[in-house]
Amino acid sequence: MVTVLPIVFALIVLAVAAEVVSRRALERYGEGLGSMPTVVLEEFPGISSALLEKYTSFDPELGWVPQPNMRKQKDTGDHLPGEEVESVVTYSTDEYGSRACPAAERGSGRGAVSTYGDSYCFCREVDDEDTFQNHLARKIDSHVGNYGGGNYGLDQALLRMKRQYPEDPTDHVCMVVTASSIARILSVWKHYQEFGNVLAVKPRYELRDGELELVESPVDEKEGLLDLESRAPFLRTHDDHYENWFKPHLASFPYATDFLDDPDQVKYALYGAGMDLESEYGISIPGIDFGARQAATTLRLERSRVRYHERLFEEKADLFDALIGEFVDYANEHDFTPVFVMVQQLRYATHEAEHGPIYGDLMERLDGHYPDLETIDMAEHLSGDPESLYVQRGEGGHYSPETNERIAEVLEERLID
Repeated sequence: MVTVLPIVFALIVLAVAAEVVSRRALERYGEGLGSMPTVVLEEFPGISSALLEKYTSFDPELGWVPQPNMRKQKDTGDHLPGEEVESVVTYSTDEYGSRACPAAERGSGRGAVSTYGDSYCFCREVDDEDTFQNHLARKIDSHVGNYGGGNYGLDQALLRMKRQYPEDPTDHVCMVVTASSIARILSVWKHYQEFGNVLAVKPRYELRDGELELVESPVDEKEGLLDLESRAPFLRTHDDHYENWFKPHLASFPYATDFLDDPDQVKYALYGAGMDLESEYGISIPGIDFGARQAATTLRLERSRVRYHERLFEEKADLFDALIGEFVDYANEHDFTPVFVMVQQLRYATHEAEHGPIYGDLMERLDGHYPDLETIDMAEHLSGDPESLYVQRGEGGHYSPETNERIAEVLEERLID
């Protein structure tokens, strides 16, 4: 009996230590923007006034929107701690809130092409000169509007088009989104699907008796984000991800089982700790690129989300199709050619290289339903190893300048020639 007690005590100590470490790891790497994609600690994390003050893109109608006359320089992370910062991306917008198009100034009257969509439309992680819109503008000698919005779904892109198009009419309007749109159009609070993205509250459309009905954002003033818990019934009711994604990934005691269940979660935290160590002490641990390893681990962790989105395309196709129908109807009312362009995030490109597109027969279905719609599946026009198409360092996952130039060639061939 005496010899058993030390063993029992040691096991208890190990269990407590595992629980403490797991809880702290989840607190550090399970919350916040860019957090671990497979686990979340709480439904309503606190939002500080300081964080809210930095949120300059809030918009009561769209949720958020790039602001006009903006110029930002962002370090892409294309360097190791202690190294000189060599890669800085410049984002600029004009008085319309459209990303700058240096190749061609905005003219008077009706333009040739404008684009709406998500961060792939905005061309995040490249300079103003390297967006596909700027490449296209150079080819056709005409300004190309870029109204992409980070993390936008097809619904927000459609709403922004309706607000902006009367001020910037064009002969062609391209709706450029990734397959993530199927999840984004089902969301009113991004935290329920993108854990830690607590500031992103948005409107959405719902299908009722076969008709689209707009559900406006529950937050009409930025300060309302400080009290989202009071809007819990609305958020849970209108956000499909609350039941289907958030609750199954909500961690609870014992936390060790939630954290240690997936080895990639442990690796993600370890690589994050390594990056923190390098950053804090201004050192670089030779032979280990923690950022690259964490990015690779993130892609593996994201596979469950990819499969979830694949299922959504099967279950929620009617809503996606109805939003495209709304786009086509608006085009007919305003006499422009509607163009739907599907582009790929890196996490989808690697998955689809083996399994095929997660959106199934979407493009063929849209062609059959909407004869007036031009559809372009950009994956059919981009060749080579999937990872070679994207920015290699920094945040990763967005198209490189070379890929954006190829996209411009495709659009010129399909729309202008």
